[in-house]
Amino acid sequence: MTTRTRTWMLLAGLSALFITVGGLVGGAGGILVFLVIAVAFNFAMFWFSDRIALKMSKARPLEPGEAPDLVADVEDISARARIPVPRLFLIPSQQPNAFATGRSPQHSAVAVTEGLIALMPREQVRGVLAHELAHIRNRDVLVTTIAAMIGAAIAAIANFLQFQWLFGGDDDESPLGAIGSIVAILVAPVAAMMLQFAISRQREFLADATAAELLGEGRPLADALGSLQRGVQALPMPVNPATASLYIANPLSGNGVASLFSTHPPIPVRIARLQALDVARGLQ
Repeated sequence: MTTRTRTWMLLAGLSALFITVGGLVGGAGGILVFLVIAVAFNFAMFWFSDRIALKMSKARPLEPGEAPDLVADVEDISARARIPVPRLFLIPSQQPNAFATGRSPQHSAVAVTEGLIALMPREQVRGVLAHELAHIRNRDVLVTTIAAMIGAAIAAIANFLQFQWLFGGDDDESPLGAIGSIVAILVAPVAAMMLQFAISRQREFLADATAAELLGEGRPLADALGSLQRGVQALPMPVNPATASLYIANPLSGNGVASLFSTHPPIPVRIARLQALDVARGLQ
């Protein structure tokens, strides 16, 4: 089974979980309502996910003549990937990071932070750009955005039910009563989180491998990942948790307990995989 197939299956599982929560909350009627919501939600995300992600990150369009090296590298790597050149945006943050968004290669955007351009060598920036353009070529950006928003919706519903339960809400209308509410409050958010982790990690490994293919070697991205890890730890960037999984390096990641809940694979593992690809190609 390919990585893309597994990713779509995980997204289907996340959507099914969302509908199941509807059944726990409102019985058969709840399933129907949440099914309609899920369809409408996915439709809205298909058309507007890029605008939402860019607005939430406070990204602005790159001005004409701004960051010419960045523009040149994006044009070069896009040609290698055989995709249209995406729109470019700049995020006002000193943390080195980046993400791609859009519903298709023809309607895509790449957003990079000011810190990425200022703090990292051009070769490493090319590695980051290759990773983001790989997401666009692999058509997995939309999947992750939808997964993040569905996960956020499940968490919001669980929080609402918890508030209602603590302050005397009535469960008589639910066929599963208190048991259904407890399952929705405790189990659904954890299950959604685990599915999001699986989706994000599958797409990151695939994009890393594709980036190495586009550049002809994995070293630039491997070096960039090491720099990104240090930058994330040294320069925190407040972002909405719903969009954290879009970035090449988790902007919320940290040491200790926080690292256990990262939506990204461990960076040392990603670096090791890239180095193994270079060894297999006889580049090391």
